[in-house]
Amino acid sequence: MSKTFDTINPANGQKISTYTYMSDAEVNEAVENCHAAHDAWRHKSVEERGAIIRKIGERLRAHSDELAELMTDEMGKLLQQSKQEIELCAAICEWSAKAAPKELASEERELPEGGRGIITHKPMGVIYGIQPWNYPVYQVVRYSIANLMAGNGVLLKHASSVTGTGKLLEKIYLEAGLPDHLFTVLIIDHDQSNALIEHNRVRGVTLTGSPVAGRTVGARAAKALKKTVLELGSNDAYIVLEDADIEKAVEICVDGRIYNNGETCIAAKRFIVVDAVYDAFREAFVKAMSEVAAGDPKGNEAGIGPMARKDLRDDLHEQVESSVAKGAEILCGGKMPEGEGYYYPATVLGNVAPGQPAYDDELFGPVASLIRATDADDAMRIANDSRFGLGGGIITEDRDKAIEMATRHFDTGMVFINGFGLAKPNMPFGGVKDSGYGREHGGYGMREFTNTQAVMVMD
Repeated sequence: MSKTFDTINPANGQKISTYTYMSDAEVNEAVENCHAAHDAWRHKSVEERGAIIRKIGERLRAHSDELAELMTDEMGKLLQQSKQEIELCAAICEWSAKAAPKELASEERELPEGGRGIITHKPMGVIYGIQPWNYPVYQVVRYSIANLMAGNGVLLKHASSVTGTGKLLEKIYLEAGLPDHLFTVLIIDHDQSNALIEHNRVRGVTLTGSPVAGRTVGARAAKALKKTVLELGSNDAYIVLEDADIEKAVEICVDGRIYNNGETCIAAKRFIVVDAVYDAFREAFVKAMSEVAAGDPKGNEAGIGPMARKDLRDDLHEQVESSVAKGAEILCGGKMPEGEGYYYPATVLGNVAPGQPAYDDELFGPVASLIRATDADDAMRIANDSRFGLGGGIITEDRDKAIEMATRHFDTGMVFINGFGLAKPNMPFGGVKDSGYGREHGGYGMREFTNTQAVMVMD
């Protein structure tokens, strides 16, 4: 295997940088150094940790232009969306620092026989994160800030295609005053990553990736008795009910499908529309999607940039062609463009049914699956007819009905009502079924990799 690899700009196929994989000895040294740094960090007060976490947020904003340019160069997202991602990450730092004293506070309980019970949340140690390319800053901030706030040390294996972003984040964290080695970017291959999961200094593993990767990492970690948090793929359904404002629904659904070039775990992917408004929605939605322009992610005209890698575009097009071969209909888009860069047009598929990739699988790119339902009950049945369960949406003027549908029937970790949303710092993030397990954000992520310790003072 080559000891080096290149990062490639997906807008033009040109090389950005070359990186060298670490040796096994260098990896082991990095792990030991992270453990030693954590051993000191865990004794800092929550307030002391929070002060540095706040400064990380400040330094993210200070580096916003440089970081956004690099993110867009490495994975192709629109430059304005790169800046939005950085702002979200700065907000995560601020919220975490503010909320941590309450979220990590000890609790006291009276023991049944008399006496004093104390429950504490102690850091576990070194946490290893394997992160994807689609949100090069947010995916890292999401798990690292929560774990640093909890008192853990953090190791990162970022997707190789966004290595530059990972290394710049490491620099920013250090600039903010984080102790040396406490957050370390590892430039390693898959074999080294597998070995790292079993390293005796690693106490927990978190992965954002595909269900296939989740099963592999989860099984390896379980064999080594390591706790895991897995945020995996999804095929989120957005339900459009009879009383929905069609213009607003189309705007929400287009944004939900094309944001981040459609390469988002909780993107809107299946659009389930009740029969009473199906024809009106279809006409307006297809028109709006057909008007989304693909182009230079650093320009002002494009609605979507290129997909992150050539193989990802090829896989998406194969899923579209397979769906059509099994009965789906291309309503707009669906043609592989010529020219440089890994662009793919905004696409809508109709006649989507079980057995097609557009129904059963995750299409990780700007392709929408349009499905007709008879009524609200049928729409919910179709929405839940998926092995995934990360997010979903309901669009209706009856909020109470939507809340009831979401809380009683929607089998997902998150539901958005009358809007498309990404992460919120104060709300839990995660899924069920093949979308994984565990939660991040909202305080839950701070406690995932802590030792909930019971101290009992007996009378």
